[in-house]
Amino acid sequence: MRIGQGYDVHKLVEGRDLIIGGVKIPYEKGLMGHSDADVLIHAVIDALFGAAGLGDIGEHYPDHDPQYKDVSSMELLKLAAGLLEEKGYIVENIDATVIAQKPKLLAYRPQMMENIADALNLPVGKVNVKATTEEGLGFTGTGEGISAQAITLLTSVEDYCYDDNIMRADCGSCGGCCKK
Repeated sequence: MRIGQGYDVHKLVEGRDLIIGGVKIPYEKGLMGHSDADVLIHAVIDALFGAAGLGDIGEHYPDHDPQYKDVSSMELLKLAAGLLEEKGYIVENIDATVIAQKPKLLAYRPQMMENIADALNLPVGKVNVKATTEEGLGFTGTGEGISAQAITLLTSVEDYCYDDNIMRADCGSCGGCCKK
């Protein structure tokens, strides 16, 4: 098992949509960035890459590369999922927190969790998103920006513990269990 932690922050500016967890949230400001600046998804990607020992989001999707200009961070998450699969990792769970004084995010959290789970081909129960304020303190508390933190647990296919409920007679023998 491997644990990864991710953190991201973006400045709030006028004239941009506010996208968090793949959800467009009505608000007078949005997050500044090269992509859609989805702070939550960026933290999740960094946690996943960290757990897999694959560096960070900037190495894979640099902010100076024109192909990532205004790209949906959900698309980047799907690319990250493909890379994890190539490397033989299974996402066990993700726990993330968005730190923002405004807007309130409670109503959007279920859709954020569903979006992340869908992008990673996971049951939604393996993804948790929380939101908190900083009681008016710091750059998030004064409304200058929004930050997010994420943590994940990965298992290597080679180390995965299959049980009889998920094993099938027609198993293709991926190399991750004793049914070879």
